[in-house]
Amino acid sequence: MNLKIAKLAGDGIGPEVINEAVKVCNAVAKKFNHKIIWNDGLIGADAIDRVGDPYPQKTHEICLESDAILFGAIGDPKFDNNPNAEVRPEQGLLSMRKKLGLYANIRPTFTFDSLIENSPLKKEIISGTNLIFVRELTGGIYFGKKGRTNKNMSAYDTCNYSKDEIVRLAKIGFDLASKRSKKLCCVDKANVMETSRLWRETIQSMEKDYPEIEVSYEFVDAVAMRLIQWPTNYDVLITENLFGDILTDEASVISGSMGLMPSASIGKKTSLYEPIHGSYPEAAGKNIANPLATILSAAMMFENSFNLKEEAQVIKDSVTNSLDKKIVTRDILKDKSYTTSQVGDWIVSKI
Repeated sequence: MNLKIAKLAGDGIGPEVINEAVKVCNAVAKKFNHKIIWNDGLIGADAIDRVGDPYPQKTHEICLESDAILFGAIGDPKFDNNPNAEVRPEQGLLSMRKKLGLYANIRPTFTFDSLIENSPLKKEIISGTNLIFVRELTGGIYFGKKGRTNKNMSAYDTCNYSKDEIVRLAKIGFDLASKRSKKLCCVDKANVMETSRLWRETIQSMEKDYPEIEVSYEFVDAVAMRLIQWPTNYDVLITENLFGDILTDEASVISGSMGLMPSASIGKKTSLYEPIHGSYPEAAGKNIANPLATILSAAMMFENSFNLKEEAQVIKDSVTNSLDKKIVTRDILKDKSYTTSQVGDWIVSKI
């Protein structure tokens, strides 16, 4: 099978973790007699520095021509510390999501038995956690009208959603729930926000089409609390863009390291796979970043975009094996840690 994959390394540790995921993908392709055609594209601060655009048209064309996208990270402190910067790396991410129609972010949170003690939460609270957030990605306050008024003394950001945007996201949530424990939680702020009331009304109208799914509705502030108190009570959660951005980062600490969690962004034209962590510029070029989230994102890519479940399982099993044997980077084990490339090489050898 020929697999055309766009490779967008991005900024900070992005190139390093992507490099290890590419090695793992190539090892799996060789094992199962596939051929991968990698297409490199610029994005983020790297793209701004080179061509002045955080998501160049050429990169967009590369993504459209590919079967899937493997993405590293975006962000650079020189832009974070400049509130007057007219072009920012994050604009490239938002532009890519919008142009490619990447409307649904799938972010799992699960625990590894060998790392249960690494979590800041008690073992008895998080043991057995296995939940998935489905976050809307191309609407809401991030894409609404925004600006300054009153001689720059006031600012506004507008949150807007259409019923169609909610329905297409909710369908993914319902379908995921039907394959799991048949529980779906809609996270909103319907006691305050009109957009949240539209979300709740829309999901309620869809319940009749999924009679086997138990649907609950919770306010976002309550979920923020209960994720820490009882994460095992949740299975599939659907929510809007801003709420999902915050809650998924909160959920990521349950596993013990942000360097472990993968994600997928499902689109109308293609799908993108990326680690949930950021660009971590302090670690860039030091060969210390954890590549496992990116490698597990590649496993999601094999399974979801190519329907190659055996190949995906081989990757996941090798990652679990590396954790069991403590072949890990220093964010997980400081005393006897391995480098980014050593972890990748070990997983490749295991495959």
